Amino acid sequence: MLKLKLPFWLEGVELSKLRDAAQAWWTRVQSWMNWPLLQLDAETCHLTVLDLLAWQRDIQRFQGEPESLYRKRVKYAFINAVDAGSTSGTVRIFQRLGVGYVEIEERFDNENWDVVRLYLTDSQLSANPVLLRVLMQQYGRTCRRYEFATITPVTLGMRVAHFHDDQQTLCAVLDDSAERLVIINELAIVTTENT
Repeated sequence: MLKLKLPFWLEGVELSKLRDAAQAWWTRVQSWMNWPLLQLDAETCHLTVLDLLAWQRDIQRFQGEPESLYRKRVKYAFINAVDAGSTSGTVRIFQRLGVGYVEIEERFDNENWDVVRLYLTDSQLSANPVLLRVLMQQYGRTCRRYEFATITPVTLGMRVAHFHDDQQTLCAVLDDSAERLVIINELAIVTTENT
């Protein structure tokens, strides 16, 4: 802030009062001049100014949208528009807006190649149904249809054991005998049948 100084020959009690009043006035004027600059931040600006920023960035507030989410959508509007259309960009949009992890599968059907499937958890789908539709409408690819599928996390327990998948069969015939020795996987069996 600007610090006012008066010339040394103008000193006195009355003059210091004048200096303090002028200092207070120019501090107030500076705050007035800084106010428009502070209103450009979507996270801290007045709600009326936020609506103007949203209009400028092509964002419409949907019915029942929380103010914090609305502010995030306005704040990240430009970078979301840059990321729109690509698979990795869509994942980043969902993470920026707090939806969370998403898996995207494209061209999984030879007949309906324009369908894009988004895999989300049940809690993501139930917490953000309108937001997901708005995001796909605004940032989705042109001429693509989007469908939502659920991911259900399942805990899996597995035992690990060492397993050798090798087998040897060795046959030995004793001289002048009908007995035969067969060894399978290091197990010895003595048989009496002829082969």
